[in-house]
Amino acid sequence: MEKTKKHFIFTIDDNVRFFRELTEENLASLFAHPYLALLQKMHTQFNVKVQLNCFLEDMQGFNLSMMSERYKSEWEENSDWLKLSFHSKKEFPIEPYKQASYAEMYDDCVAVHREIERFAGVKNLAKTTTVHYCLATEDGVQALKDCSVKGLLGLYGTEEDSRDSYVCSSKESDSIRKGNIVEKDGMYYMAIDVILNMHEPLRIVALLENLKDRNTVAVMIHEQFFYKDYPYYQSNFREKLEKTFQYLTDNGFESAFYEDLL
Repeated sequence: MEKTKKHFIFTIDDNVRFFRELTEENLASLFAHPYLALLQKMHTQFNVKVQLNCFLEDMQGFNLSMMSERYKSEWEENSDWLKLSFHSKKEFPIEPYKQASYAEMYDDCVAVHREIERFAGVKNLAKTTTVHYCLATEDGVQALKDCSVKGLLGLYGTEEDSRDSYVCSSKESDSIRKGNIVEKDGMYYMAIDVILNMHEPLRIVALLENLKDRNTVAVMIHEQFFYKDYPYYQSNFREKLEKTFQYLTDNGFESAFYEDLL
């Protein structure tokens, strides 16, 4: 992939519910589920590549080990634009890996990777991810590297409201939040620029306007905001995606997986 081109990365965090519903409802196709149907529509319309960062289990007792294998060939057929990766064991507690040991991170990551390979195939396992809450110890990062994770997307804030992610120093974080990919001890770090569920569509466009001269932009959203029975359901979930992808493609960005830029 030519690194002189402008690219955008799109990921979705906290994925687990659609796996449970696919399995429980025994749907005929991945894209019979409305969430995946929307993502397929975005791919068709804007050539978007989508990475879904996954929980191992939900709060209702479902575990990825229960996920049906009936869709494996369909996952593989769509691996050029749809990939899966480790995110966390589950949604709570918050900041689960802030002080986690090597073993805890390794075991959770391996468990998710194992199930993805079982029900979706190796082609669909992404080589990068976003760890839940973007925090990890040095041992935790080493565990991810030993699980063949090459890159981490994180939250680094803005110049006015800066923050650090993972094991990056303040100097490294400053470079990352300016749009650079920084390599440290064999891991590559990049900032998530816009969290779509935190802003209204017009605000999203305004934020992207400030980033249009960069070579790379990363945007993300969370799965749960798609569902009408979620307490914080966002009825404009689809509109946010459409506004984002329309703006980025109109301004010369092409969709890419993060791993394609490394």
